[in-house]
Amino acid sequence: MGTTSDEMGSVEQTSSSFNPLCFECGQQHWTRENHLYNYQDEVDDDLVCHICLQPLLQPLDTPCGHTFCCKCLRNFLQEKDFCPLDRKRLHFKSCKKSSILVHKLLDKLLVSCPFSSVCHDVMQRCDLEGHLKNRCPGASHRRAALEKRKTSKTQMEIENENGTTVIDLPAALSPETDCSGRTLTSASLPSWTEEPGLDNPAFEESLAGDTTPQPLSLPEGEITTIEIHRSNPFIRLGISIVGGNETPLINIVIQEVYRDGVIAKDGRLLAGDQILQVNNYNISSVSHNYARAVLSQPCSTLQLTVLRERRFGSRAHGHPEGSSPREEVFPVVLHKRDSAEQLGIKLVRRTDEPGVFILDLLEGGLAAQDGRLSSNDRVLAINGHDLKHGTPELAAQIIQASGERVSLTIARPGKPQPGSTVREAGTQSSSQHHAQTLPYSRPSSHKDIAQCVTCQEKHITIKKEPHESLGMTVAGGRGSKSGELPIFVTSVPPHGCLARDGRIKRGDILLNINGIDLTNLSHSEAVAMLKASATSPTVALKALEVQVVEEATQGPDEPLSAVSENEYDASWSPSWVMWLGLPSALHSCHDIVLRRSYLGSWGFSIVGGYEENHTNQPFFIKTIVLGTPAYYDGRLKCGDMIVAVNGLSTVGMSHSALVPMLKEQRNKVTLTVICWPGSLV
Repeated sequence: MGTTSDEMGSVEQTSSSFNPLCFECGQQHWTRENHLYNYQDEVDDDLVCHICLQPLLQPLDTPCGHTFCCKCLRNFLQEKDFCPLDRKRLHFKSCKKSSILVHKLLDKLLVSCPFSSVCHDVMQRCDLEGHLKNRCPGASHRRAALEKRKTSKTQMEIENENGTTVIDLPAALSPETDCSGRTLTSASLPSWTEEPGLDNPAFEESLAGDTTPQPLSLPEGEITTIEIHRSNPFIRLGISIVGGNETPLINIVIQEVYRDGVIAKDGRLLAGDQILQVNNYNISSVSHNYARAVLSQPCSTLQLTVLRERRFGSRAHGHPEGSSPREEVFPVVLHKRDSAEQLGIKLVRRTDEPGVFILDLLEGGLAAQDGRLSSNDRVLAINGHDLKHGTPELAAQIIQASGERVSLTIARPGKPQPGSTVREAGTQSSSQHHAQTLPYSRPSSHKDIAQCVTCQEKHITIKKEPHESLGMTVAGGRGSKSGELPIFVTSVPPHGCLARDGRIKRGDILLNINGIDLTNLSHSEAVAMLKASATSPTVALKALEVQVVEEATQGPDEPLSAVSENEYDASWSPSWVMWLGLPSALHSCHDIVLRRSYLGSWGFSIVGGYEENHTNQPFFIKTIVLGTPAYYDGRLKCGDMIVAVNGLSTVGMSHSALVPMLKEQRNKVTLTVICWPGSLV
C-alpha cells in the first residue's frame, strides 16, 4: 500500500501540469491532497480511510462512528452532505479529531525513504519529515538542485517580461484553508535549512501559516514555569509520561509528545523534560499514578513548572546574571552508631555540571532521620576532602573510611528573594511563580516497583450460547504499533458474557484461551484466535490481574483521578507502572545498536542500579540529548529499561560499574532494552 517514487524526476520539468514536490513526505502532490508514503507493511483496515483507501492522515471521527482523513472528508463534504459509508446526514463541523491513541498508531507505521535510489532507510511515519530535513542525502541533493533552479528562474523572469510562473516550487503554492480555519500557505512546508534541527524531528509541528511568533525554547538547566492554554479544558494534553517515586527516575519525565496535541501546538516542551509542579500540586517526587491524575485534571489554564537538563558539554555555570539564586553553604555532621552503618544517601553525578549530588535519601536511613539533607543538595566536601570536581565513587570511599563521624559540606540553592519571579519562557506575563516553593508536597520515600504492583493469575470458565460473543475489546500484541505488548483488555461492555460473569476486568492480561497460548501472538492473530474460540459453548480463559497499589491520600483536597474510569471506554490505556510490574516472562527485549564516529557522548543518561537498601533496581534511560547518536538513532526513549550491554546482563550491576562500561565502548554499543509505552495524559 502506498505510492512509489523514482527520485521524482518530473520535478525537473517546467510545465505547470506537474504536481509540486512536497518537502514533508518527499513526494509530489498538491497541498489540497494528502501526503503520500511508501508503506512497508500491510496496514490494518481499521487505520485506513475509506475515501482514499490509504492509511489515515489527520483522522477525524464522525458522529456516526466512522473515521476519515481530514482532507478527504472535507473535500467530500464540499459536494455532499452525508457520511460516505452509511449516508447519514453529516456536517464537517460536527466531526472531531480522533483519539491520541489512534494518532500514535498511525505515527508508528513504517515507511521507506522516497529517495530510494540513494537512501534505503525505513522509519516510522512521524520521523520521515525530520529524516528528509536533516539526514537524507537524496533530499539534500534535491534541495540544492531546487534552490539552484529557483535562483536561475528568478533571474530569467526578471530578464523576460513575458516569463510564466512555474508552480513546482513550494513558494508558488496557492493557499487553502484547513479544518481549523487557518490559512495554509508555503509556510506550512519546512525551510530545508542546512543546520541540524534543534527539535526532535518526530515531534516537529507544522504551524500552517500561523503569523504569531514562535515561543522561545526553554532554558537548559533552569527551573521554568510556563502556561498552557486550552479552549476545551477536557482535551488531553497529548503527552505520555514515565517516572515516579516507585522507580529510580523519581521525577516525572515526558516520554513522547504527540502531534496535534495541546503540548505539541504550544511547542515548548520536548521529550525528556521533567515536570515538577502542576498548578499548585508538587509532583517532583510522587507516585506515577498520582502525577498522572494531577496532569489529567480538566482546566483551561495549566501552569507547569519544568526542568530541562543542560546538554553534555555545556558550561557548568552558564546561567544569565541574576537568573540563578545564590547557593547556601552549610555543614552537616552525621554520627553513625558503628563504622559499618550506612548513611542512607544515594549520590549521583550530573550531566550539566561537575561534582557530587544527592539524588535520594533512603527511607529510615541515618540521613533521613537526621532531616537536614535533601534531594538535589550538592556535596562540596566530606571530612575535608574537596569534591567540587569529585565523583560519587570517590565520595563513597571517603564515607566508608570515615569511621563513626562523617562531616559533610553542603551547597543548596537559596530561596528566591521576596518579589522575585521564576523565569517565564516565551511569555511576557508578569505573574509570579515561586517554583522552588512547591506546595502540596507528597512523601518522597523511594519505593521498589515490586511493592507497588501486584499480579494474580486467574482461571475462568464461561458457559455461553454458541453464537454469543465474549463481549470485550482488547489491545496490544507482539509487533503492535505501541510496542511489544501482551494482549490486554481495554473494556468489558455491558450485557456480554464476561460482563455478566464479572471476573474479567479492564487491564487484565490475557494469557491463554481454551489451552492456546496468546502471549506471543500479534494483535490480529490474537483477535482471530479469540473469535474462533468464542464459538465454543464453553470458553476457558487464563488471565493475569495486575493492580497498582496506591499510597494513602494526604488530605481532603487531593485531586481525584481524571483518567477514564468508565469500564466501557475502549480508548482506555494502561499506566506505565502497570507494565513495569509484569513478570519477566511477559517482557520482550530487543537490541538497539548505536554507532558513533567520534569519542563523544552516546547521548543518554541513566539512573538505577544495585543499592543495598533497594537491592536490584532496573537501569532506566532518563534523558536523551539532542544532536547525539542516541537522538539521531531515534529508537531509545525516556523510561526504557537497559537489561544488557553488549550481551552482558546489567542485573545486580551498580551504577558506578555500568557508566564506565558504556564510556569504554568506542564506535559501537549494543543495548538490550525493554520499552514500555508511557501513560497518556
